[in-house]
Amino acid sequence: MYIKRHAEKTVEQLSKMFGAVLVAGPRQVGKTTMLDKLTSGIGKVTLDDPILRASAEEESITFFKDNPPPVFVDEIQKTPALFEQIKIFLDRDHKKGQFYMCGSQQFKMMKGVSETLAGRIGLVTLLGLSLREAYSVANDTPFIPTPEYFVERKTELADLSYNDIWKIIHRGSMPELRENPDFDWQMFYGAYVRTYIDRDVRELSEIGDTVKFTKFMVAVAACTGQLLNLASLSRDVGISQPTAERWLSILVASNIVYLLQPYSNNVVKRSIKTPKLYFLDTGLAAYLTKWNTPDVLKNGAMAGAFFETFVVSEIIKSYYNKGILELPLYFYRDKDMREIDLLIEDSGTLYPLEMKKHADPSKKDIESFSVLDKISNMRRGPGGVICLYDKLITLQGDDKIIPVNYL
Repeated sequence: MYIKRHAEKTVEQLSKMFGAVLVAGPRQVGKTTMLDKLTSGIGKVTLDDPILRASAEEESITFFKDNPPPVFVDEIQKTPALFEQIKIFLDRDHKKGQFYMCGSQQFKMMKGVSETLAGRIGLVTLLGLSLREAYSVANDTPFIPTPEYFVERKTELADLSYNDIWKIIHRGSMPELRENPDFDWQMFYGAYVRTYIDRDVRELSEIGDTVKFTKFMVAVAACTGQLLNLASLSRDVGISQPTAERWLSILVASNIVYLLQPYSNNVVKRSIKTPKLYFLDTGLAAYLTKWNTPDVLKNGAMAGAFFETFVVSEIIKSYYNKGILELPLYFYRDKDMREIDLLIEDSGTLYPLEMKKHADPSKKDIESFSVLDKISNMRRGPGGVICLYDKLITLQGDDKIIPVNYL
């Protein structure tokens, strides 16, 4: 059964604005399935097919004569030579919606996209199913803790229990696991990691030691929700720091990991400069770190980190699905150890958010919000604590207790 994706609307809008649309995202999140649905009736080629790929590499000039636009090209990153031919087509014909493409790398890493097709291509990042998509919630507004957002979201909320949330966090956001509840979780993610390393990782870099790369993925998953510490990661895995940096860039390029940058400006001189690291699929992170059941995870030492990771990834999806690529998301931590889990910046206003896995937040949880009042040229907007309480209520002033189903 096909689950409607919020990014569908974004792809349709971009196809009316640009000659080409590229959907990037991790393996198996539903990129091909979504584009198949949106492009039914036009030609399709998949560069997973070695014969087609060889033809595209060796005869790129004639490839689109054999496969004329409008056309859907799957796994486009396997043949970067095609980007130049797409540019030639678009510059000659000036038609919209001629090329639909998808691939499992970030655009910046796809050789040829940023240079060759700048201004000619619409870009979308697709991650796993969002909570809203999984529960058929039509609202696709990017999350922001304003009164207007909450009024709009309140009309359509998923009915979720405490245990439901932990099952979702543990099972992850892959559409195939959602559509097939009888699929074995461990077997699915075991095959996922092997395929990811054998195909996507080898495309991006010569990693040499796949056993150590798997160990590195495990070490990174164990750090989800924490400040990035490359020295510690390299030491744990037994690799050099430059290798750890290169391998982390592979996880970022293939949308497995997101690095949340610290908020800073000229006034905030005491803020730290190190990003925080988040796995974008909590199921994959749970598999790698061997939290094998929802109960073990919710009662374990990493429960808070996994809950925070889940919330951050849901908020990221709400922006990506609307075609927003440069995310207005940061965190705050200064040298006095004052910290705010997430800041959303919008039109000169900072919206502060904390994530707590408990269901009884207090005013103490938002004490750090006051540091934002000292930042000139920025206004502090309403914020709150995203947690497992079941009602949206005021905590203090404009700050609220925000249930997960408002994400």
